Amino acid sequence: MNEEKSWDGCCFCGAVQLTVKGNPEAMGYCHCDSCRHWSASPVNAFSLWKPEAITIQQGEANIGTYNKTPESCRKWCKICGGHLMTEHPSIGLTDVYAAVIPGFSYQAGVHVHYQESVLPVHDGLPKLKDIPAEMGGTGIYMAEYS
Repeated sequence: MNEEKSWDGCCFCGAVQLTVKGNPEAMGYCHCDSCRHWSASPVNAFSLWKPEAITIQQGEANIGTYNKTPESCRKWCKICGGHLMTEHPSIGLTDVYAAVIPGFSYQAGVHVHYQESVLPVHDGLPKLKDIPAEMGGTGIYMAEYS
């Protein structure tokens, strides 16, 4: 039997529970101003999944949405305020925040929007000015800086 791997996650209070299945399309760190402000942190650890890989197991009625731009539909729990994910319709992927799926073995592969960084990171991973060209960005790489 060849079962697809899955990981369970939830919001801060547990009212919203979700499952992700398979493998993410990409993982990395986002340094953009929007992600930093939304997550109240200097960098956001993302894992991008195809929408069909994500299932809300419980609490769907408790999910709120905020659309700052058409490219990002941010989702959170209306009970505890815990952030869950961001849908990116223009690229057909959903960012389930790495912290929401604690059992998942997160392995970042890239830094995006590094030109907006407020926390320089020296980890040897590629640093992109914005996002990869195949996702609509410039695909321009930057040097690590201090």
